[in-house]
Amino acid sequence: INSSYIYQYIWSWIINNDFSLEFGYLIDPLTSIMSILITTVGIMVLIYSDNYMSHDKGYLRFFAYMSFFSTSMLGLVTSSNLIEIYIFWELVGICSYLLIGFWFTRPVAANACQKAFVTNRVGDFGLLLGILGFYWITGSFEFRDLFEIFNNLIYNNEVNVLLVILCAILLFSGAVAKSAQFPLHVWLPDAMEGPTPISALIHAATMVAAGIFLVARLLPLFIVIPYTMNFISLIGIITLFLGATLALAQKDIKRGLAYSTMSQLGY
Repeated sequence: INSSYIYQYIWSWIINNDFSLEFGYLIDPLTSIMSILITTVGIMVLIYSDNYMSHDKGYLRFFAYMSFFSTSMLGLVTSSNLIEIYIFWELVGICSYLLIGFWFTRPVAANACQKAFVTNRVGDFGLLLGILGFYWITGSFEFRDLFEIFNNLIYNNEVNVLLVILCAILLFSGAVAKSAQFPLHVWLPDAMEGPTPISALIHAATMVAAGIFLVARLLPLFIVIPYTMNFISLIGIITLFLGATLALAQKDIKRGLAYSTMSQLGY
């Protein structure tokens, strides 16, 4: 892992001279670390799941969902623009819905997956509005152009500060929902209704880490926008204290672990 990055252009979608969307992948130190984390944890969970799910009727369906989930996460961390991020973000959300509700015949599991789906859609709607807002401001979805254009606009004072702050908070709302931060944290404890390997995968490194990855990827945007980092810090502080307090009050160890995960993500 070095400090440089690799960008590989694969395909371009051109509607007219004013709009074109490039699809490719971006490999940098952040992508490398996340990819190692996702693949390592994913392989360990799959190995454990072979014996754990061997007597379950949905054995094949389980491994199909798990593979799709890991693929979506790898696509997310290698995305080179905001549109790719959003596409894989939604795929991760769909996979989490399928995995949490894996035993959908159980009413508790069915309710848990619906709760996770609806809560995450609230954050995803904010994420989409934030992406469109920054495209309207900068005219680009590509990370390599977006940060440079936006920094120049901020430096020359050519943007409405309130609009920029609103768009940044909307982008951050996607990370808040996915990483179970306050106030969109309500889905995470109920997500334990799925099989244990799924709980391990969601809580260890994949789904809840997606929000952390989004903030890290968009950090060059957030650090130049007034008050945004303060807002992110405030949400993190509230979450870490709330999660730790709720974890102490739980009698169910799996729910206690969920609140503990939420608290650690607040850091």
